[in-house]
Amino acid sequence: MDHSASHASMIEYLKTEILRDPDAEIEPHTPLVSSGLIDSFSLIQVVQELEKITALRIPASKVAPRDLDTVSQMFATAARVGMPR
Repeated sequence: MDHSASHASMIEYLKTEILRDPDAEIEPHTPLVSSGLIDSFSLIQVVQELEKITALRIPASKVAPRDLDTVSQMFATAARVGMPR
């Protein structure tokens, strides 16, 4: 899956499953956590979806909310700390 397709998949997931607002405007660099759009409880689901999209295992102990603030940061974090399943 290329970058844009994986980013689009995550954005679609965030809009429909986390925000429950399919019309929300989210871009790869939209602040999500720091803006309050996504709360810390939702981050567990976000990491699980990120693992599905990237096919990597992402250790929760190596991820802070700031690492997941934007869709771009999510994928950068997955690339940095993710391990093959």
